[in-house]
Amino acid sequence: MTSGETALADELLDALMDADPLGASLIGLPGYDDRLSDPSEEAEQRLRSKIADIAARAQDSADVTGQVVAQQARAAIDRIDSRMIEYTISDFFVGPAAALLTFLPMVALPDAERAKAYLTRLRAVPEHLDGVTERHRAGIAAGRVPVRRLVDAAVAHLDRYLGSPDTDPLLSQQFDDAEFNAERARIVGDLVRPAFARYRETLAEEFAPHGRSDDRPGLCALPDGEAAYAGLSRAHTTTDRTPEDLHQTGLDLIAALREEYAEIGERVFGVRDQAEIFQRMITDPAMRWRDGEELLAHARTTIERAEAEAPKWFGTLPGQRCQVQPVPAAEAPGGPAAYYMPPSLDGLRPGVYFANTDRAHERDRFVAEVTAFHEAVPGHHFQLTIAQELTGLPTLRKLADVNAYTEGWGLYTERLAEEMGLYSGDVDRLGMLSMDSLRAARLVVDTGLHAKGWSREQALSYMRENTPLSALEIGNEVNRYIAYPGQALSYMVGRLEILRIRAAAKDRLGAAFDIRGFHDLVLGGGPLPLSVLAEVVERWDG
Repeated sequence: MTSGETALADELLDALMDADPLGASLIGLPGYDDRLSDPSEEAEQRLRSKIADIAARAQDSADVTGQVVAQQARAAIDRIDSRMIEYTISDFFVGPAAALLTFLPMVALPDAERAKAYLTRLRAVPEHLDGVTERHRAGIAAGRVPVRRLVDAAVAHLDRYLGSPDTDPLLSQQFDDAEFNAERARIVGDLVRPAFARYRETLAEEFAPHGRSDDRPGLCALPDGEAAYAGLSRAHTTTDRTPEDLHQTGLDLIAALREEYAEIGERVFGVRDQAEIFQRMITDPAMRWRDGEELLAHARTTIERAEAEAPKWFGTLPGQRCQVQPVPAAEAPGGPAAYYMPPSLDGLRPGVYFANTDRAHERDRFVAEVTAFHEAVPGHHFQLTIAQELTGLPTLRKLADVNAYTEGWGLYTERLAEEMGLYSGDVDRLGMLSMDSLRAARLVVDTGLHAKGWSREQALSYMRENTPLSALEIGNEVNRYIAYPGQALSYMVGRLEILRIRAAAKDRLGAAFDIRGFHDLVLGGGPLPLSVLAEVVERWDG
């Protein structure tokens, strides 16, 4: 790594964080705490020009850092060119309003300076939402219209928020200063909540009537949608694999899982037929949680068991343990079953595994262990916390947004957990298979929706037939794919490549291959594009 590549990495990180100051605060980078992003077309195009210049200077680099810079710059350009802000309205945190309500409360307030900055940032919410509204209007004028169902869900989310002023998440951070607390309450009451109310009315009255129906929810229904989906797929997978290739890969993986279901299903239920196994998994009351407290307690004990076994499989361990919390109530009804929020670089916020306790009695308990392994230990908590603790690398290398690496690792650890002996029993192994089914089905459904023109019902039908998820989870999953095109592809694409790289290293090194060393190598360079990760492992001598 040369000083030139390091300078390029720092330059790109500065540009990206300047465009996403709330994201910078969540990461723990100083100097951004009083701002929100500028959602305007002009700001996006200025960013694009700056990033394109950085990409051109990095494109021929043979250095790992230079290659990461080039890929991250190209991915940022692909995201800008997709114009997602124009048509992405959702109760999921890719939607602009949902993002504010999800992420603003996560910003720590350790001192008076940060608290003062938080007040300035809150005052910026009305202008930010006005800017978002104008981008939505521009999208509608250009034919890039949102999906009606997701607009309605966003309105319902804002209704829940506006209907609960006494539990406003924007007032939730603890800071022991009466003057600050009074001013924060005044800003939220006089400025912020009215701004969300205006945005809500605009969604319901102006934008919802233009919304696409469930029959055409994919990007291919929009002008230039095919190019937008190609760019987003490239950004999320770090490959140029075509939608047709990814679709077929998913179909093949779904077919290959049938025998594993038959073997485990026979032991658990006494049946080998996949449809019958799925029916038992979906309908058996024993497969559901009693309540949210039981769900959270199980998550904590699962993670503790994985932490105890991890030193046999990893030489480098994260410097802090993973915490477990429920998904915040306002976002839980439309939120995913679970997700992980990494610690901040400044140490003010720990890494947290958020488990969704909303309607816990309808949620599948058989996926609890596999999800905890993926999101927490030895999955994202290990991966993202270790990356932050690396030394001698530019900050970009620790924080690079490489979905195929990040989610590929998470999915890789689901099967690794079986090698580690972490699953409690065959019911939990059925959960492991169900997550394999889900990620394979994502290849089929995401490409089906956005490249092949599938309706929402086609996507739901495929998921019902080929995954043992509850109706609640399937509905949330399909809504997520519609709202976040291409992201769902990253999981299986990344896992397949990590497995290929591991097998190649094992064949090459023979007895010298060490699984602890392999895992330390994969996690020891920060998030890497898949082709770069392959080169790093190919140079490894064990």
